[in-house]
Amino acid sequence: MTRSQIALCALLLGLAAPAGAITADELAAKNIEARGGAAAFDAVQNVRRSGRLVTGGGQRVYGIVETRRRPDSIREDVSLQGLTQVQSYDGKEGWKIDPFGGRKDPERVPADDLKGLIEGAAIGGPLAGYRERGDTLEYLGTEDIDGTVAHKLKLTSKGGDLRYVYLDPDHFLEIRIESQRTVRGVKRMIVTDLGEYEKVEGVYWPLALTFGRKGSRDPAKVQYEKVEVNLALDPGYFSFPTAAKN
Repeated sequence: MTRSQIALCALLLGLAAPAGAITADELAAKNIEARGGAAAFDAVQNVRRSGRLVTGGGQRVYGIVETRRRPDSIREDVSLQGLTQVQSYDGKEGWKIDPFGGRKDPERVPADDLKGLIEGAAIGGPLAGYRERGDTLEYLGTEDIDGTVAHKLKLTSKGGDLRYVYLDPDHFLEIRIESQRTVRGVKRMIVTDLGEYEKVEGVYWPLALTFGRKGSRDPAKVQYEKVEVNLALDPGYFSFPTAAKN
């Protein structure tokens, strides 16, 4: 019997460690340490991951570049056949360019419509600096995630959006994040699985992501092939293009 199977049996029999055996703050600290430690994260001013985005059951393969910069900026470029879709948030406002939807000029987008993108802006991940953001964190015990009895944390934002963060019990790395967002009054649950962590500049970054609405039979997959840290970025890289401003 494998270690994960033993742990699962313990959970089913009610023998898993009680929720009070470890606190939410302790798990958050273990996660940061597992990712490389606070000092290593603090040294990262920006990070870029580039690779492939696969959708439609493998029928469509895009190039993808995701760039984050402290404190709250993030931009995602998705390319196919010479066209590039851009979604960006500079910490104050969001904008996009959507040539796949027939719109080649940049247009401002309400932050509500970019919640999924903005959630990923924190360089240290969802648990780093949650207090400073005004979020609250609770430990909900353990739950089986594809055969791994993972620690389950509930992260509630100031605006009331929820994220459930699942940590591997051995390495304390994020293996799944379930995000419940309210967009224009409609609740959505997005599930993201993370894996294939690789250490770059002292920090472990997930290179493999699978995401989609909960219960989806055809989630999208991202395979990052390159991670770059502390690049020389143009100051306006995340901001609404100057030439397009009124």
